[in-house]
Amino acid sequence: MYFLGLDIGSSSVKVAVIDGDNGKAVANATYPPQEMVIDAPQAGWAEQDPDMWWDAVKKGCAQMWQEKPEVKDKIGAIGISYQMHGLVAVDADGKVLRPSIIWCDSRAVEIGDAAAEALGEPWCMEHLLNSPGNFTAAKLRWVQENQPDIYARIDKILLPGDYIALKLTGECTTTASGLSEGVMWDFASNQVADKLLEHWQIDPALVARQVPNLGVAGEVSAEAAAELGINPGAKLAFRAGDQVSNAFSLNVLEPGEVATTAGTSGVVYAVTEKNIADADQRINTFLHVNKDAPAHNGLLACVNGAGRMNSWLRGMLSAGSEVSYPKLNEFADQAKIGSDGLTIHPFGNGAERLLQNRQLLGQIAGLDLNRHGLPHLARATQEGVACAMNMGFELIKALGAGTSLVRAGHSNMFLSPLFTEAFVNMTQAPLELYKTDSAEGVARAAAWGSDYYASRADVFRNLTRIQVVEPQAALQSQYQALYGHWREQLQHVLASQ
Repeated sequence: MYFLGLDIGSSSVKVAVIDGDNGKAVANATYPPQEMVIDAPQAGWAEQDPDMWWDAVKKGCAQMWQEKPEVKDKIGAIGISYQMHGLVAVDADGKVLRPSIIWCDSRAVEIGDAAAEALGEPWCMEHLLNSPGNFTAAKLRWVQENQPDIYARIDKILLPGDYIALKLTGECTTTASGLSEGVMWDFASNQVADKLLEHWQIDPALVARQVPNLGVAGEVSAEAAAELGINPGAKLAFRAGDQVSNAFSLNVLEPGEVATTAGTSGVVYAVTEKNIADADQRINTFLHVNKDAPAHNGLLACVNGAGRMNSWLRGMLSAGSEVSYPKLNEFADQAKIGSDGLTIHPFGNGAERLLQNRQLLGQIAGLDLNRHGLPHLARATQEGVACAMNMGFELIKALGAGTSLVRAGHSNMFLSPLFTEAFVNMTQAPLELYKTDSAEGVARAAAWGSDYYASRADVFRNLTRIQVVEPQAALQSQYQALYGHWREQLQHVLASQ
């Protein structure tokens, strides 16, 4: 039997199939080949058409079936990873009413801040473990205030993964973990945050029926099966936001374990058994996933502009001819640690939670036109992203979460030895790199959720560790000095705005 994983990103959709007998990937695809469009009707806004995601799922699956046609009618279960915090509003027929307001959209910051003030910080920290901030619930309130005609037609609100689940099963459902990432979950009472919804005069009936994150939550309809080219009746058996899914993919399930990734955004995600709230709201707490085990939480530090900063630089350099990421890494390797004083703060992709929802915009400091060239710019970009992610790592540790084990997939910016070196020597934590991604990981999760696998050991028995990167005493002092300079420069920028 085979298991299908879907990873719904804002840049692309990745799909993968694993063989349940050995846990190994047999096919994978990414669609579209170029980044999906993010519409920005106004500054700070970010929207996507949810049907674009579904179309990418179908086309990615079609690519896989061309490669492995023998597996497409033997799919036992499906798992979904998805971009977190997005809002999808559908009517009673399941039709999308407006473009999804996605994770990097900043329009609801003031709405969330006003709710936090009205409800009181003590209540928010005890019950939500977060400020309502700029998350899904606040985005819904924005629609209510600014597009009342659309709001009046909403039957259910969904997260991006919930919408793909709707397309698969024909049913509107959600999960506790998903509600927590939308800041619609009351951790103290272990239920939907009714007091927040009441404050915003949002009808709780708009919240979809809850199903397990890890467990059977429906079956693929005949219509969806025909669109995907698979057998009807396959189970939907896992669903979680991308950072929760990435952690699961890396076998990061227990307190003290940390997952990190540096794709479009850069994330450090630490599992804890505690209900930890960051009063400064630079770190967010969401429900993690596990099976037949105590519920844990995930502490998440996010840098919106990580890989996006690197891809911006690549795009700027590719005018007339393509500059690959490996070539960009070669350029960066020609400069020394510290980029000869050139500093980059990669905060140009929306409001940054690490900066308490401030829109700092990207900053390049210390540029000497007589001394700096492309190698310095390429290296400073990677060092700047590593510094920003280390800032999140330090904040998580300061909140009391364990960080004894750090894992990442060997992908995106962690394909760069220079970036990996910078991250490891700044955090001063060994890093395990694995050959996996969220699409493969949630396929394994679907096998567990549908009870094809009996235990955690079965799920991860063939997870391949590529290498362990250790901090180096000869480099740590240089990278610590670099980080100190980067933080000092950041404080000057923040103080001037």
